Amino acid sequence: MVIDLNADLGEGFGIWRLGDDLALLDIVTSANVACGFHAGDPVTIRRTCAAAVDRGVTIGAQVSYRDLAGFGRREMDVEPEELCAEVLYQLAAVDGIARAMGGRVAYVKPHGALYNRVVRDPVQAAALVDAVLDYDATLPVLTLPGSAVHAAAAEAGISTVTEAFADRAYTPSGTLVSRREEGAVIHDPGQVAARAVRMAVEGTVIAVDGSEVSVGARSMCVHGDTPDAVRLARAVRDGLLEAGVAIQSFA
Repeated sequence: MVIDLNADLGEGFGIWRLGDDLALLDIVTSANVACGFHAGDPVTIRRTCAAAVDRGVTIGAQVSYRDLAGFGRREMDVEPEELCAEVLYQLAAVDGIARAMGGRVAYVKPHGALYNRVVRDPVQAAALVDAVLDYDATLPVLTLPGSAVHAAAAEAGISTVTEAFADRAYTPSGTLVSRREEGAVIHDPGQVAARAVRMAVEGTVIAVDGSEVSVGARSMCVHGDTPDAVRLARAVRDGLLEAGVAIQSFA
């Protein structure tokens, strides 16, 4: 059993700092680096990429809607060509900085509302995939099992990697519970670690209605912006290792 452990990083902006990126980079194997549209700025991107390279952590581009005020968590209706161009812009920016720091972007992960939208919307999923195809067709895209991204990517010859969320509640259909609902984010380290182990070992998670949902995944996400993010990430890593799961980047 092998699983990647990823976290959303580089989400500060200007004088504002969000989360402890350096501590998380000592725990995770992949860093989803904010590209400046929902969070992040050139200096933050540069520092995050440099720190990831120093630690041997794989860098991914965490692309988003252009929604800095809403942290990329507000759904937007964006024309496919515009969305493709904006994803391409973000991907190129972070990859350029990563290469200057001695690394490179090795995968793409949508953020927030865009992540959830492309799970169910084949048009926006195709726009996301088109941007990856335009930039580098070898880059895999992180997404949920059953996502519309899988079909769009397969048609374009782009690979996908299925992802599970250790600290998020699931609906019976296998999607994430909206952050607007109570209990959408799980904060107890023991509970989060136990869910991560179950998802990695058994490929299932218990949804909010008590049903069992299949969530077979190669990568596990812990959010860097949640309270006690470092403690949660460490609990997940320790729990996986104790269960005999090897932690290794997919890219």
